[in-house]
Amino acid sequence: MAFIITSPCKDEKAGECVEVCPVDCIEEGKDMFYIDPDICIDCGACEAVCPVEAIYHEDELPEEEREYIELNRKFFQE
Repeated sequence: MAFIITSPCKDEKAGECVEVCPVDCIEEGKDMFYIDPDICIDCGACEAVCPVEAIYHEDELPEEEREYIELNRKFFQE
């Protein structure tokens, strides 16, 4: 399991998460950032610094944000 970036990031793209990630698993998309689940080490550094509270561990993702699991997977399949 990895962390997932959700709707508050959309069009916000603050970027603090990218700066603190020790394994560079966060990539910038057109309108938000995405976390590569194959590289993420579940350290939680990104979650702690997100100013819009858009990052959740996949196990703690609110039901209304679950679509972002699939959006994240699709981003890294392209």
